[in-house]
Amino acid sequence: MRDKTEQVKTVGVVGLGLIGGSIAKAYKQAGYTVYGYDLDDKMQAYAKLAGVIDEKLEADGEGIGSLNRCDLVFLAIYPAAAMDYVEKNRKAFQKGGLVMDCCGVKAAVCNACFPIAQEEGFTFVGGHPMAGTERSGIKVSRADLFQGASMVVVPPVFDDIRLLSRVKEALAPLGCAKFKVAKADHHDRMIAYTSQLSHIASNAFVKSPSAVEEDGYSGGSFRDLTRVAYLNEAMWTELFMYNKEPLLKELDILIDSLCAYRKAIEEEDRESLKALLKDGRERKEQLEEKRKK
Repeated sequence: MRDKTEQVKTVGVVGLGLIGGSIAKAYKQAGYTVYGYDLDDKMQAYAKLAGVIDEKLEADGEGIGSLNRCDLVFLAIYPAAAMDYVEKNRKAFQKGGLVMDCCGVKAAVCNACFPIAQEEGFTFVGGHPMAGTERSGIKVSRADLFQGASMVVVPPVFDDIRLLSRVKEALAPLGCAKFKVAKADHHDRMIAYTSQLSHIASNAFVKSPSAVEEDGYSGGSFRDLTRVAYLNEAMWTELFMYNKEPLLKELDILIDSLCAYRKAIEEEDRESLKALLKDGRERKEQLEEKRKK
């Protein structure tokens, strides 16, 4: 039988943008009581008026909407803000409650928050929902944003099966299709490649002078490559800085690879160029075959 302290009835969401708003909507739709907080007063008011949340989440006090009433708390804010929120409100979290961040980097956040949670008697788990859109804000949030998506979970103890089962059950309303349990450093190394490098490459690609004349000359490849160039520069700057070393390594790999293509083209080395292209195609085929297994 599960301990009653593990039963989630009330959820708190800090940050009511795309991710936080979608989390709030998913839990509200599933019948949970949801408290929410955002620094933007207009967003806060909209969330209450639109029924996205039941009440404003209050860090202080014991009344309706108070943080210590929440069995599960999501921090859908930037890394520095998430660490600051946990430190400032360390004594306000429910004893035995579950707290999860949704930041795009894990080592900095988890290293700061794991010991605080242990000292104060709540459980902190790093989380990263692999879902999103180019648009941001609560008005484009939706309850099904995470349906079929992967959720990366970074627990304080890697092989605690009971905790992982608790986390998976608590996150059920989100509808994630896969839970990937990882250590913080491994998460950050992989995200440097799968997400952060992609955003930099896309953002840099659109800076070509030719981009202003693309209309009528572009198709799916242009749209795919430029999709994530439309980003939140404040958030991504913070994420890149917190993940500096893994990201620099991936940038160096990409730059070296691009230089090899450039050299082959400049020297009109058809065989080398053909080999580079063949190698890239085969690597993609291998990745797709692995994904199917």
